[in-house]
Amino acid sequence: MRRNKHIDPDHPTGAQLRAARGLLNVSVLEVSEQTGLVPNTIKRAEGTNELSPTTRANARLLLRYFTERGVVFVPGDDTCGPGARLALGASFKGERRRSRRGGEEDSVGPNDDEPN
Repeated sequence: MRRNKHIDPDHPTGAQLRAARGLLNVSVLEVSEQTGLVPNTIKRAEGTNELSPTTRANARLLLRYFTERGVVFVPGDDTCGPGARLALGASFKGERRRSRRGGEEDSVGPNDDEPN
């Protein structure tokens, strides 16, 4: 079985980017607003389990966004593929639930007092 090792620490895999966004519980739109990248660029970067098909500059921008919020990117090795996890003490926004009609998301969790 072929393992997808994460060789370049400055260029994550799409799966790592998806995992990082999931750990922080933020939407593509939120990442877009904070980084200045258009949503389609973020979706394309996350759209594979292999090395993210984005420019090195965009990869560094996304890495900085996630690491500044407590995500640690873990390289792959001989037993496991690359991944992402939260650093100790990192906080998250809380659970996001879609409305039954697929509209806006409601945020519930540790930061309920913050506006959505």
